[in-house]
Order: sequence, then structure tokens, then C-alpha cells
Amino acid sequence: MDGFSQVLLIDDNLVQLKVREAVLRNAGFTVSTATTAESALATLCVLGDHIGLVVTDHVMPVCNGAEFVRQLRARNNWVPVVVLSGMPDAMSEYEGMHVQFRTKPTPPSELIELVRAGLAESLRQRGAA
Repeated sequence: MDGFSQVLLIDDNLVQLKVREAVLRNAGFTVSTATTAESALATLCVLGDHIGLVVTDHVMPVCNGAEFVRQLRARNNWVPVVVLSGMPDAMSEYEGMHVQFRTKPTPPSELIELVRAGLAESLRQRGAA
């Protein structure tokens, strides 16, 4: 894929981050990672035109997933976002933010399909821009 083909994974749990990264890389995706919302926003500043999808955890220190998405949407309204959370009730925090919300655990096959669909949406969005 050309531009908008990278996935940005965000999770403060290094084990979960590395497992998801390995799953996606083995499926052929280009992946960047961040362990905090702040480092994810910095990565987006550098790689913005290449990031086609963000996959973030909900519970993170300092800035949770919902706050991260609010900051992201203030900068970039088009990039698709998938939120993974072990807390089903957290979905209400993302109302109106245009995210895909999934509860953990997320099987590898489901993660891969979410990423494929998100990257396809990203290409459609960018093509319309």
C-alpha cells in the first residue's frame, strides 16, 4: 500500500502492545507503536500522512483513550480509530467520536479484520478529501 497504510498501536501494557504488533506485522501490516497518548500524538505529527488507522487501548495513565481521541480529533478528524477495552461500559465515553469500540480480549483474526476495514475506510476518506 502507498500512503495511509500504517497502523499506530497505543497501549501502556507492553505485553499486549507487542503481541498485537506481532499479529499485525505477521499479517503484512506496517505498524508503529506508542505506550502513551502523548507519544502517539508526537508520532502522528511525524508520520501523519502515513498513518491510516489508530488502534488504542482505553485505560492508560495520564490520558485515557477517550481523551486521546478528543485530542486526535481536534488535529485530524478523518483518521479511523479502533478502541480496545476490557470495560464495556467505557463505550459511552466515545459517543460522537466516530470510533470502532471493541471489548477485550480481541482475537487475532478479529484484530486483523478491524485493521483491514479501518485502512480501507482511511483510503476512502482520503480519496474523498
